Amino acid sequence: MNNLLRLIGRRLVALPIMVVGVSFLVFFIMSLSPIDPAYSALGETATPEALEEYRVQHGLNDPFFVQYGHYLWNMLHGDLGTYGVGTSNHVTDLVAQALPITLQLTFLGLFFAVIVAFPLGVLAALYRDRWPDQVIRVFSVIGIGTPSFWLAALLVLGFVQKLPVSGPLPAFSEDPSGWFLRMLLPAIALAVPVIGQMTRVVRTSMVEELDRDYVRTAIGAGIPKRIVVARNVLRNALITPVTVLGLRIGYLMGGAVVIEIIFSIDGMARSSSSSRSWRPTFLPTVPTRSSTSGAPRPASTCSEPTTSAATSSRASCTADVSR
Repeated sequence: MNNLLRLIGRRLVALPIMVVGVSFLVFFIMSLSPIDPAYSALGETATPEALEEYRVQHGLNDPFFVQYGHYLWNMLHGDLGTYGVGTSNHVTDLVAQALPITLQLTFLGLFFAVIVAFPLGVLAALYRDRWPDQVIRVFSVIGIGTPSFWLAALLVLGFVQKLPVSGPLPAFSEDPSGWFLRMLLPAIALAVPVIGQMTRVVRTSMVEELDRDYVRTAIGAGIPKRIVVARNVLRNALITPVTVLGLRIGYLMGGAVVIEIIFSIDGMARSSSSSRSWRPTFLPTVPTRSSTSGAPRPASTCSEPTTSAATSSRASCTADVSR
């Protein structure tokens, strides 16, 4: 018990250090981006004065470590900033709306992986080197080598007329069957690689436990094998698979990012991509042109368009200047 408490204490001490390190790394990488945050927030119709005012107001001209300090302080207070052009939509609200959907998909895929992988692994170990073991090993290798996104595309093509593969996700409290049918194919696509991995882990752990002396002694003493396996072998053999399963949760959440886009589920992936879809690739610059005749260039009376017909307004403005 004391060793467990010390282990938990060390993990709790290391957790803030890890969070700060990861946040610093992410902030540093984002600072290298060629995208101007002021231009992204105000849009292409913003004047240079407005862009500079935005940079001063949000501390974008401050030194790097000052900006990171402000970012860390706001993050610790639950303020992750805003997104969208000319809007005050909070990222915290977006995460609160999308994260539960991603977690639902993740844990449903985890549930499918557990109820399939553990029985298959135990069965393969009990029939070691016989035909059930060989068949299960073949399917586990196939599952390990199957990409989730590829399987998701196949499921969409195969079940598009039988099961819902797009559309809004019903709330579980209002329509449990509709929610389950909408989540079924994404969860299967997410769970298949984990099923292959966990089946191998469970089989290996069970085989090692079945070869121990206490198992042979108990069976030799006349205790039925099924009782020894159910009461002793399973309890000891599942320690390693349960530990590995906990590590697979992060893998499932990462795979859910791709699965959500394929099945049009409004989780973290689609919400993040939609909030970034308006961002430009590079901050454009306006080149200066010198007059070849030496005469001063007439000033344009056109103003920067602010309506949706920005392109046509620029075209007419250019034509007027050229005339």
